[in-house]
Amino acid sequence: MVDSGNSYAERVSRLVSWGHWFSFFNVIVAMLIGTRYIAESPWPETLLGQLYLFSSWVGHFGFLVFGLYVLCLFPITFVVPNFKLFRIVGVLASTVGLTVLLLDTQAYQELNLHLNPIVWELLLSDDKNAINAKWQTLFVLVPIIFFVQLALAEWVWRKQRKLSHKRIGRPIAVVFFVSFIFSHLVYIWADATFYNPITNQRANFPLSYPMTAKTFLERQGWFDREEYQQRVERGEANTEVLTYPLETLKVSKSKSKNYNLMMIVVEDLRSDSMTPETMPALSEFATQNQNFSHHYSSGNDNYASFGLFYGIPATYSANVRHHETQPLFVEQLQYRNYDMAFFSGNDFSSNIYDDVILSGLDDNLTEQISKSDKAAVANWQQWLDNEGNKNWFSLLHLTQMQQFEDHVSDVSGKNAEAVLRQAYNTTASKIDTSIEQVLTALQDKELLNNTIVVITSDHGWEFNETNTNSWGSNSNYSKYQLQVPMVIHWPNKRAKEWTHVSSHFDLSVTLMQDLLGVTSNPADFSSGQNLFNDKKRRWTMAGDAREFALISPNEITVLDRYGNYKVFDHNYRRQRDVKPKLSVIMQGLSETKRFYEQQ
Repeated sequence: MVDSGNSYAERVSRLVSWGHWFSFFNVIVAMLIGTRYIAESPWPETLLGQLYLFSSWVGHFGFLVFGLYVLCLFPITFVVPNFKLFRIVGVLASTVGLTVLLLDTQAYQELNLHLNPIVWELLLSDDKNAINAKWQTLFVLVPIIFFVQLALAEWVWRKQRKLSHKRIGRPIAVVFFVSFIFSHLVYIWADATFYNPITNQRANFPLSYPMTAKTFLERQGWFDREEYQQRVERGEANTEVLTYPLETLKVSKSKSKNYNLMMIVVEDLRSDSMTPETMPALSEFATQNQNFSHHYSSGNDNYASFGLFYGIPATYSANVRHHETQPLFVEQLQYRNYDMAFFSGNDFSSNIYDDVILSGLDDNLTEQISKSDKAAVANWQQWLDNEGNKNWFSLLHLTQMQQFEDHVSDVSGKNAEAVLRQAYNTTASKIDTSIEQVLTALQDKELLNNTIVVITSDHGWEFNETNTNSWGSNSNYSKYQLQVPMVIHWPNKRAKEWTHVSSHFDLSVTLMQDLLGVTSNPADFSSGQNLFNDKKRRWTMAGDAREFALISPNEITVLDRYGNYKVFDHNYRRQRDVKPKLSVIMQGLSETKRFYEQQ
């Protein structure tokens, strides 16, 4: 029995030794495959950033492979001490692991994503597309990987005694351990100090979760959480380089128009409020001009106006805020020496205006402080009376809809939804009076013949029509929260109702092309198309920095930044058995990233 025990212990000891050396050589293989991540990622510009890249490359793949060995193979050592069987198990495990790693490198190369539910769906789907075909050809390498691993396993088995005698195991382990610890400690410092050459590498490698220690640093008095949060809100945590536009704009002076531009943006106004009963002035104005009756906002919260002004998704908003990037059409208006004036019923207290849209503008503009829509309209009229002969652009931001509940009457014994809707319509009628006042002022001064007037809203407002306990906004992507008015008076255009699906992304394209004479491809500076282009589109997008929705004719697909998705019908009922078109999803994911610089 003593002999038997010694034999078992020796077999286990030899298998453990073999497993360590087999894992080491697989770490080297994984690191070589991992160079594809480095090749597809921006190269750090600083020496410290490059040192972090090298240490995280060594430490991460060393930890990843040895971690999988400890979790998967090491326990089997004591259960299956048979040499050949254990080596076969090791070969199969390493083949699967390296195949998955190879697929992940391909996903990172093609989509700048690591494997997630969306990527797996694309990989396993029957869709015939170029990306799917490339990935499936990688499976041809599986037999090659298997036989290479088989040969490696046999070679390590025969050479393990010689390898052990060289006493290089501990130095190698120290290198991996020091690299792993160093990379995480450096990242703690980089994260706390917004050192971008390091923090922009946080998602380079798969299953990479660099360590942060804000709570510990705060306890030691080395970290100010409030200051950190302020810097995050200013966009300093965003490290990607925005290229907006993608190419230098081409402008034809002969195609530009000598028109003024007036924009009226109403907070929280849904499209079905624009009726003769509730908003007679706006309703009549719509019938006499360009009325886009199936217009969707680019979001369901305050950041919806980002898409209206910039023409790109709100995923870029943090970067735009940090660099104080102007909307392109506003920048072009400035180049043409337009006088500019901005008026708001709440002094532009919404972060999207104060921190983003208006933050990059110079001081040569008028921005009147107003505490009500009535005051804002009065200030605008006063400004218009003093305006000279130059072309001008003015923005009037009406906010009274945000306080519509002030008009709620006694609700005892009444349906809450009906009472709220009545108060909402009452407020919409007051907004309509303000809009009528503006239009009358333009007409009295005979400015409508040379002024483009845009009337729209940031997003809609729901009264639980979807029966999902959704009231207000920022809770779902149904038509009640996304569909808003878009009415445009364009001089010398005949009145028309446009019934195709349009989006907030389209406004900047329309102004750039038809007002400012930009001849560049709209894809170079926007996610939209010209509003007057009624070509049917496969989808339109709405969302924020956390998630986005793709609204197509048959369904609404909501995706988060981790690749998880949910599918709804247009009544916002969850469709659990419906698989969305993966080509559409890939286009949507691409749209949230394509304006970042690719290096």
